[in-house]
Amino acid sequence: MGLLLKRTIFGDPVNVGNVLTRHEAHHLLNKWVKNERLKLHMLQVGHLMRQWAKEREHLGPEDQWQWEMAGMLHDADWDQWPEEHCNKIITELENRNIDPEIIHAIASHGPGHFGVEPVSKMDKMLYAFDELSGLIHAYALMRPGGYDGMEVQGVKKRLKEKSFAANVSRDDIYDALSRADLDIDDLIEFVIRHHSNLVI
Repeated sequence: MGLLLKRTIFGDPVNVGNVLTRHEAHHLLNKWVKNERLKLHMLQVGHLMRQWAKEREHLGPEDQWQWEMAGMLHDADWDQWPEEHCNKIITELENRNIDPEIIHAIASHGPGHFGVEPVSKMDKMLYAFDELSGLIHAYALMRPGGYDGMEVQGVKKRLKEKSFAANVSRDDIYDALSRADLDIDDLIEFVIRHHSNLVI
């Protein structure tokens, strides 16, 4: 999964507060990501980030969009340029003078892969949602009712089954939970609730 980024500072502090418009972010997403399953994953993670910023961090709409944008674009280069993940999207956002906090969150969403430690709450939550969101969506796809009636214990059972969604890193999930000091049951419930109400 990509190369070490070999740096820990991203963007320029003078660009604090700079974001893409929603139209620009979706245009980039659709241009770079042709795989519909990956695109859905990115939209799901973006939605989770927005809702967490709103409900748990009590941030306003502008900050919510920063969190959502980080989630929505975190894997933007994986589809077409996996060997450049996530250096290409970082470079793109730096060239567009985007807020360094957003870029750092993307750079740190896999510390074991990219060598960048999650520091801010945005960083830690993107890392926490990434793999768990994928596992829970995989579980929904195998259930006749999808997210309807899905329970936390059912997700935890699948989490323990290493053969289920084997590409999902359990180590990353537990590491992210520890770094963010999160309760696993609470986070799973949050993901189930917000995955189920996402309208694409």
